[in-house]
Amino acid sequence: MLAMARERIVTAERLDPDEERQNWSLRPTTLDEYIGQPQLVERLRIAIAAARQRGEPLEHVLLHGPPGLGKTTLAHVIGHEMGGQVHITSGPALTRAGDLVGPLTKLRRGDILFVDEIHRLPAPVEEYIYPAMEDFRIDVSVDSGMHARSITLNIEPFCLIGATTRAGLVSGPLRSRFGMTHHLEFYNDADLHTIARRSARLLEMKCDSPETLALPARRSRGTPRIVNRLLRRIRDYAQVHNGGVVTAAIVEEALTLEGVDGLGLDPLDRKYLKVLGTTFGGGPAGVEAIAATMSEESDTLEEVVEPYLLQCGYLTRTRRGRQLTPPGAAHVGVPLARADASLFEAPN
Repeated sequence: MLAMARERIVTAERLDPDEERQNWSLRPTTLDEYIGQPQLVERLRIAIAAARQRGEPLEHVLLHGPPGLGKTTLAHVIGHEMGGQVHITSGPALTRAGDLVGPLTKLRRGDILFVDEIHRLPAPVEEYIYPAMEDFRIDVSVDSGMHARSITLNIEPFCLIGATTRAGLVSGPLRSRFGMTHHLEFYNDADLHTIARRSARLLEMKCDSPETLALPARRSRGTPRIVNRLLRRIRDYAQVHNGGVVTAAIVEEALTLEGVDGLGLDPLDRKYLKVLGTTFGGGPAGVEAIAATMSEESDTLEEVVEPYLLQCGYLTRTRRGRQLTPPGAAHVGVPLARADASLFEAPN
């Protein structure tokens, strides 16, 4: 269902493990190197300094927001700043309470346990982790059946960092056990330009001007993962077509080849807008009808395509369905069949 989404160059999701390995070399390791999210960075800087002065682990942290904004990177930055090791797992990987025994008992004082997609923790696992978070102890079953018994093990004080793209699915009891909760925002163009310049330096890209890198920054949909992906494609194109030198013209050619326009929309985004504007006269139209016309899954459109179009103001969800806005129609060059202001009212 989401196979196409993983193949899109402008998707914020991870494409494959190889891409993640390439990204590790571009990620910051300290708070001083971390770009963007200034409020979160300042809160972390104070909390880390205070925890280190007291000789205590950092309080548990919950990070939520769209994919690709640096939740995993922040976990490693926190681990580096605290002088601890980061142990990574994910909600779907923890199917039974016993799956946590190994990771928790291996933790040393001050280590970080990073749980990605923490909203997908099964209820028994979630309840099992409560005493570990509060009292740094776990109960381990040593028998089964009618003679079952358990022993209590003390574990080293640690910091749990949970990451999720769907904060609303994190249960209240679990959320209340995090000392710090923060929503990661999309990055502005200036921060993305700074990230692009840093990544280009690490990738040893030859740019005719630092301002050239503002072009991919503006097309990265507010997401550092996307700007790094675009830079690698631009580097390859420049190496083949211009002796490795990146110019504004080379950036335009490379991104045009990838189908990424000046606002970061790709062919699937533009097809959605055109279908809504031509076949449905600008809307309103139901997502199922749009998906059937495009021969796509409705879940793909809702989870992959629509969020950025809504953010751009090219699309709105009305009481009667999806509606193309005037800027969205202008971007793909289709006329709106009617301009009824009531259609742009927010749904109940």
